[in-house]
Amino acid sequence: MGYKVAVVGATGNVGREMLSVLAERGFPADEVVALASRRSLGVEVSYGERILKVKALEHYDFADTDLCLISAGSAVSKEWSPKIAASGCVVIDNSSCWRYDPDVPLVVPEVNAEAVAGFRKKNIIANPNCSTAQLMVALKPLHDRARIKRVVVATYQSVSGAGKEAMDELFEQTRAIFGAETPEPGKFSKRIAFNVIPHIDTFMEDGSTREEWKLSAETKKILDDKIDVIATCVRVPVFIGHSEAVHVEFEKAIGVDEARGLLRAAPGVLVVDKREPGGYVTPYEAAGEDATYVSRIRADKTVKHGLAFWCVSDNLRKGAALNAVQIAECLVNRKLLSPKKKAA
Repeated sequence: MGYKVAVVGATGNVGREMLSVLAERGFPADEVVALASRRSLGVEVSYGERILKVKALEHYDFADTDLCLISAGSAVSKEWSPKIAASGCVVIDNSSCWRYDPDVPLVVPEVNAEAVAGFRKKNIIANPNCSTAQLMVALKPLHDRARIKRVVVATYQSVSGAGKEAMDELFEQTRAIFGAETPEPGKFSKRIAFNVIPHIDTFMEDGSTREEWKLSAETKKILDDKIDVIATCVRVPVFIGHSEAVHVEFEKAIGVDEARGLLRAAPGVLVVDKREPGGYVTPYEAAGEDATYVSRIRADKTVKHGLAFWCVSDNLRKGAALNAVQIAECLVNRKLLSPKKKAA
C-alpha cells in the first residue's frame, strides 16, 4: 500500500517543483493532492504525466493523508502545520517558521538523516533555507575529516528564491531597459535587472540581514553548534540557481587534493574543478539538476588551515523541493511512517 501525499502551495514555484520531484523519483504515493488557497481553486498543475486540479486548503480534511509537503510561507505554516500535524499527518515544512524550534528536526538528508526520527515530538520536520541546504552538503565531508572552526560565505542568490513575482520583476525590468524605459523596483528595494542587491530579508540590530542570520543558525543546528559563520547574502539577476563563495577554516590540516577527493565521494556533490576557462559550474548549468556542484577548490592561505571553493545548486530543487522529498524518503526507508489504513 502506498502513501497519500498532499502538497500545500502547489501553484507556487516550489510547490510545482515538489510535484515534479515526487513524480520523477517515483515516490510511493497511491494518491497525490494539490492544495493552495481558495483563489487558486481549480487551477491545473502537473504531477508527472497527470494533471491535478488544485483544491482549497481551508476545506481539506487531512485525516486520511499520510504526508504533507508545505511551501506556502511562514504565516500559512504557523497556522496550518500544527493543525495538519494534529490530524496524524506528518508535515515537511519549507518555511522558516519551524526551523529553530528545538522540538522540530531541521534536516538535510545527506548530512543528518538520523535527525528525522525527532519528528514525533510535533509531527513536523523543517526544510532548511535554500542557501543553507547546498552549503551543508558541501561542508559535511570536510567537517567530518578536519573539523570546521569558521565559515565565511558570500551568496549570489537567484530571484526565484523570492518567488514568482520576483522572477516576473526581473523579466519585466530587463525588457523595459531594452526598450529604453526606466523600470521601478517593486518586489525588491532596488532595481534587480543588471544589478546586484546586498540585501535579502529584513535587517537585524547588528546590521546583518535575517537571511545571513539563518545561514549561521541553521549551520549550527544541522552540522555543529561550535561552527562560527559570517555571511553576506546578495540577490543577483539570475532566474534559477544559488551560488556561494565559501572560505573555511579548519581545526586540522586538510589539503586541496584530499578535499577534492572527499567531495567527489560525498553524496549529493559533483565536483567540476578544472583550472581552465569554463572549468567550473555556474547557476545556468545547475538549473534543473539535483546535485550541489563544487568548483574552484583551493587553499586559503590567510588562515592556518584554510580552503576556499565555489558552490552552486538549483535553489528550487536541492534548496527546497528535492530536499523535502528526500526527507519523505528517509521516513519511508527508515520505516518511520506507515500508510494509514483506507476506509472501507
